[in-house]
Amino acid sequence: MPARKEKITSLFLDIGGVLLTNGWDREGRNKAFKHFKLNPQETEERHHLTFDTYEVGKISLAEYLNRVVFYEKRDFTRKDFRQFMFDQSKPFPEMISLIQALKKKYHLKIVVVSNEGRELTEYRIRKFKLNAFVDFFISSCFVHFRKPDPDIFRVALDIAQVPSENVLYIEDRMLFVQVASKQGLLGIHHVDAATTAEKLKEWKLVL
Repeated sequence: MPARKEKITSLFLDIGGVLLTNGWDREGRNKAFKHFKLNPQETEERHHLTFDTYEVGKISLAEYLNRVVFYEKRDFTRKDFRQFMFDQSKPFPEMISLIQALKKKYHLKIVVVSNEGRELTEYRIRKFKLNAFVDFFISSCFVHFRKPDPDIFRVALDIAQVPSENVLYIEDRMLFVQVASKQGLLGIHHVDAATTAEKLKEWKLVL
């Protein structure tokens, strides 16, 4: 395949769906409905009405759980449910190894741009040692707006202090890749580590 002419100096990455599984997605919630014997329709509706507010850092995880689960008496504890949420996070080791190796070989700046609530973000960073190779995190809970708001990409560019044409954004949701492209970022629609590694060769990022 022909190489692109742009020189990539920075990678912007999503966390959920790229480095790790999603933090609290439909699959995880469906498991919780069954495990804790919750009403799926009622709980899911409450989730959708309030989760965006949690992701942009306006409420805590405790308040989210108060609204979605513990608005009535339960026979399990908040600690049990919170731990269940955290346990849904799993790493994608091949993708993490790929990014670590690229950073080392090409001296790339690595920036996370993600939609996640604070407690989930902090847990996932610690648990999977993401700060060992990520230079900084532009999470929706830190900046108080979320993808697809283009401002989250502008803030990431401002803090990274790199031209957009030198940034490659790796994201599993095509809509967000398209929004980022409107800010001048190059993009890869991520499916898995093998196909992303192949696409990276277009920008001369080869291991």
